[in-house]
Amino acid sequence: MKHALVIGGTGMLTAVPLWLVKEGYHVSVIGRSEERMAQLRSRVQDSTCITPLSVDYRQGDLFSEQIRFIVDKNGPLELVVAWIHSPFKNVMETIAREVANHKPCLLFHALGSRANPEEIRAGLKLTENCRYRQVQLGFKLDGETSRWLTHEEISNGVIEAIKRDKQYHVVGVLEPDSKRPW
Repeated sequence: MKHALVIGGTGMLTAVPLWLVKEGYHVSVIGRSEERMAQLRSRVQDSTCITPLSVDYRQGDLFSEQIRFIVDKNGPLELVVAWIHSPFKNVMETIAREVANHKPCLLFHALGSRANPEEIRAGLKLTENCRYRQVQLGFKLDGETSRWLTHEEISNGVIEAIKRDKQYHVVGVLEPDSKRPW
């Protein structure tokens, strides 16, 4: 069975692990809320298709240990979707390092609307078997007003990026800056 990891999969990315299960993946999910994790698992027909992980990705050694644990338990990671607040560099490099001895892995990094994707890409040192992709989250224009993306729009945008395997994908819009919701 294919194995995916979704970091932040119980919040705005909730639909991503659900879609991945339908696509035949076993999905390991890192989330902060045990209640939301239980809700996520209740939404799949076979809850054993999801491995819940309660670990803070900022806890370097523990995070690495948990990645190794899920790889040992569920097989090599083929896909990682990561919603990571800064500092992100060490987390992304940890993921790449932990999957380095396995099959190639696609790593989709969800970025906030103000992130500089080129700067982030240039600053990362990833292994050759880790193919890095970026999904930048913007906002929606509604006539003369604007709003932030809904969780559903964010998840659908990330799913679209995975389906298309795009190096860089924007969900919503990033411009004009004067219309950015505050």
